[in-house]
Amino acid sequence: MPKFYARRRLGFLAAFTGLIASAGLLNGPAASAALPTPVSAATARTYLASLTVAAENRTGYNRDLFPHWITQSGTCNTRETVLKRDGTNVVTDSSCAATSGSWYSPYDGATWSAASDLDIDHLVPLAEAWDSGAGSWTTARRQAFANDLTRPQLIAVTDNVNQSKGDQDPATWMPSRTAYRCTYVRAWVQVKYYYGLSVDSAEKSALQGYLATC
Repeated sequence: MPKFYARRRLGFLAAFTGLIASAGLLNGPAASAALPTPVSAATARTYLASLTVAAENRTGYNRDLFPHWITQSGTCNTRETVLKRDGTNVVTDSSCAATSGSWYSPYDGATWSAASDLDIDHLVPLAEAWDSGAGSWTTARRQAFANDLTRPQLIAVTDNVNQSKGDQDPATWMPSRTAYRCTYVRAWVQVKYYYGLSVDSAEKSALQGYLATC
């Protein structure tokens, strides 16, 4: 085969292989690298106005009352599912544990190459949910909340950032990366609204302030 045609053929194969890879046909579906898109700021403001304002009550709280992480499909539990969703080029083993990949933490702007550096944040923390109404739920509803992949409630972030957040609400903690704060409060309000959770007065005031700038 003449060298000219050989080079053309190799170039075509390389381009075709790249196209297949970008479409996710070689390595599975491309990661969306984002939590479900929250409602708009206008909708969040409407939702927030309808939420009950009440003092928080943590009496009886125990993290074990929110069963997680549950199996989502095959051998993959909720944590592993979110790591696959939020990462790029994530490779998993037969038990669904991520063995390689890249993860961008939108809270602080850090990028990680080891799954062990990531926590899966409950955007509305489990203790916060308990404080604002989940204490009266059934265990099944608390399990659904703790493993909710449909609402913007679970996201892979830098582990020590998640640990510094703890169970705080937006009155006392927000992502250090200011560009993500509008997304964060829109998601917070959507989750609280969907699950019929209350807000305390300081929390509502903080949310109103952040939403006003979205």
